[in-house]
Amino acid sequence: MLATLLMLIIIVPVILLTFFFAWKYRQSNTEAEYDPDFHHSTKLELVIWTAPLIIVIILGAITWISTHKLDPYRPLDRIDAQRPLAENVTPLTVEVVAMDWKWLFFYPEQGIATVNELAAPVDRPIHFKLTSTTTMNAFYVPDLAGMIYAMPGMQTELNAVINKEGVFKGMSSHYSGAGFSGMTFKFHGLSNEGFAQWIAKAKTEGKTLDRASYLALAKPSERNPVERFGNVDPKLYHTVLNRCVEEGQMCMHTMMAIDKAGGESYARAKGLNLTADICTTEDAAKITAALESGVASPAVIQQ
Repeated sequence: MLATLLMLIIIVPVILLTFFFAWKYRQSNTEAEYDPDFHHSTKLELVIWTAPLIIVIILGAITWISTHKLDPYRPLDRIDAQRPLAENVTPLTVEVVAMDWKWLFFYPEQGIATVNELAAPVDRPIHFKLTSTTTMNAFYVPDLAGMIYAMPGMQTELNAVINKEGVFKGMSSHYSGAGFSGMTFKFHGLSNEGFAQWIAKAKTEGKTLDRASYLALAKPSERNPVERFGNVDPKLYHTVLNRCVEEGQMCMHTMMAIDKAGGESYARAKGLNLTADICTTEDAAKITAALESGVASPAVIQQ
């Protein structure tokens, strides 16, 4: 509608002026002004350029606003075109890990996890946090929202909502190796009661997912069946994101905190005598323990 209106702002005056000039400067009109030396009119230039300038400003404003509203990191303020989001509704948090070649979904608030199965209540916003184990991948449920990438050691986010009950196809939309074609899952749009039953089923029938079982799950496999975990290590997604699931491996956030604080000099100020490379798995345990115990040396960090 708006595009048609903006088009008519130019088209209608042009059509009308075409007929007007044809009538005014007809051969039989001897009273029409004739100026063979005419070359410029400030008023005419203002009219000619003002209308396109206004249209460009309007289109620019619409593009700016619409682009920012499509930002996947932006929390939703509506559940559809007609209904605003109620103030007392909190988004459902789902932590997603793209693996070789399957999808792992953590539900931190509910304390469960699933493989190749995703569910959410109808009309409740979903806040996805996504990462990957090895290669870059792309999470995509066409009926839910746009595609969003998942990358190792990084976290991307997506805010979405499903407005109807049903079972929808989810997939990887970025080639990631031999098992890519089978890297699909089902997304269930459920009522609140149906979602509660789905959670209860995962808790009662699910297995335990800790670091050891995760490392076994992370091994490459194709066309994995649905798996459910009712007892999940609450820190597991955090360690997957920071690439420190294996015991003794330094987490990326710890490594970056040390580097930001001053690197090796910071570690020495903490009373840690390390080799030249402080970012090794051998040193990870004692560095992490020293940082978390709060027994830092009072020495001043020398840059």
